[in-house]
Amino acid sequence: MVNREHKELLKARAHVGDKIAYWNPRMFPYIFAEKKGRHLIDITKTSKMLNEACSFIQQLQKSEKTFLFVGTKPQAAAVIAFEAKRAKSYFVNYRWLGGMLTNWSTVQVRIKRLKELEEKEQTGAFTTLTKKESSKARTELVKLRKYLHGIKTMPNIPDVVVIVDPIFEITALREAIVLNIPIISLIDTNGNPDLIDFPIPCNDDSILTISLVLSKLGDEILDLQQSEQPYK
Repeated sequence: MVNREHKELLKARAHVGDKIAYWNPRMFPYIFAEKKGRHLIDITKTSKMLNEACSFIQQLQKSEKTFLFVGTKPQAAAVIAFEAKRAKSYFVNYRWLGGMLTNWSTVQVRIKRLKELEEKEQTGAFTTLTKKESSKARTELVKLRKYLHGIKTMPNIPDVVVIVDPIFEITALREAIVLNIPIISLIDTNGNPDLIDFPIPCNDDSILTISLVLSKLGDEILDLQQSEQPYK
């Protein structure tokens, strides 16, 4: 019997997997059939794994946890920023810089520089610089904002990482594994679920699917963050 969540997932085309030629055999348990050169994902497994990820988040209640959303490919970038902000969490949606987690102390230095430049911009300090110096500072500010805006207020490395497409975000995935940070990830039929603590088998190229799954995760995270300050 198809329930409401299954219908939502089907409507979002969450069941449409990657091309058969690119599949990872480790995803076999989550595949329902083949059609027109693509694997179709078992939507009941998607629902089950999504609910397991939500249950994991629920178990974190009564303890302040930080969540980092990661998704830098075009289909995911806007949704990542929206859902992370809504869930009072943090995000990287432009480009993952190597060492963002494993070399956090260095990243904090760059964040400090970003804040310094933003303060100068707000106070009009750029106008006191020469034209060349001002242009250079503004260029640096734009670049740092793209990379670091979503983690500007993150106090430390996150407690949980939520990833869209672990193959595309392989560097972020590896860093989270090294630091033993729990990983929740939307994963297509070409991925390796064994690397992920809470894999959610689905179409990780579909904006509708990404939005649907992240919104459900975001709802659970938001319940944990009600007492914390909103993301800025």
